Amino acid sequence: MDFTFTEEQDHIREMVKRFSETEIKPLVMEAEETETFPRDMFRKWGKLGILGARYPEQDGGTGMDKITDCLIREELSYVSQAFASSMSAHSHLGIWPIWKMGTAAQKERFFKPALTGDKVAAFGLSEPDVGSNIRALKTRAEKTDGGWILNGSKMYITNAPIADFILVAARTSPEQKPESISLFIVEMPNDGFEISKLKKEGIRSSETGLIYISDAFVPDDCLLGERTGTYPTILESLMENRVGVAANSLGIARAALDASLLYARERTIGSRKVGDFQAIAHKLADMSAEIEAARWLVYHAAWRVDQGTLDTATASRAKLISSEVALKASEQAIRIHGGAGIMREYPVGRFHRDAFVYVIGEGTSEIQRNIIARSLNVSG
Repeated sequence: MDFTFTEEQDHIREMVKRFSETEIKPLVMEAEETETFPRDMFRKWGKLGILGARYPEQDGGTGMDKITDCLIREELSYVSQAFASSMSAHSHLGIWPIWKMGTAAQKERFFKPALTGDKVAAFGLSEPDVGSNIRALKTRAEKTDGGWILNGSKMYITNAPIADFILVAARTSPEQKPESISLFIVEMPNDGFEISKLKKEGIRSSETGLIYISDAFVPDDCLLGERTGTYPTILESLMENRVGVAANSLGIARAALDASLLYARERTIGSRKVGDFQAIAHKLADMSAEIEAARWLVYHAAWRVDQGTLDTATASRAKLISSEVALKASEQAIRIHGGAGIMREYPVGRFHRDAFVYVIGEGTSEIQRNIIARSLNVSG
């Protein structure tokens, strides 16, 4: 078994690392304080080629594999999980279904401009009263002359306040079955959409919205693939994205460890470095071991994607473990920093707030355990 990355993968990782240090890191503090995302970053990512990492070159992408995609996500998250969240919501959830099922006209109109960063995408799935049961979503779409009328609401939608279009999941019939749920590409602004920007504790500079939908008209050519019943495409998108989210979490965990190592080596108590105390050294050792375990679970799942053998349980294991490791590592980082850990001039508090996002978002840890339990033929 070969556990080494290819030369090309290492090159791309270093490229994204340098870009993140020079182009993103100087913006992070102000973006966090103002809770605003620098929208022109999407065009920079487009020029870098990472928005199209998972898409074939013949479709306008850069044709990278899932392992490389995870390396990109990990390095972005190492510097800013908020920036990485905005990118993944755009480059995967917001446009993957269009690439998978969209018509040629829809791809030309929405998918290709999204690859260059000229248009920003969002994915409207979560709802206020539905929780994790996607099949129970309440947003509805009713057929009318020349299109559809949408009514409902969406909650916690990344990029919604800055999006040029939102991929909206809606029920086209009342039955709770997969064939009842379809995706609509809604251009912004739309008179029937009211978007309120939410203030958050974590990923603060990734702009997130609450959407009220009232008699919004969407033309027929904006029904994804010009067909109803695209629920399986949603599930496919979510499953692969969980592997990407696992890589995001790994980036947070690494950043927490490195910040803690730096502090432990430089901070002195009396004549001793903080890292010389066994209690601190053991925390660092545990963080290192758990992050390394999560790393290979993440990249094994990415390898499974590339082999075409990914299953829901494997994706859930990677997401569950890496997100929980990120949460634990970021908490330990605060403890190692002591009083400094709750000061804004140090990044570890931000790491911890951001890590909480992924034990809840993209399927809670409890939902991941349910999925894994079902794969073991026990109730979940």
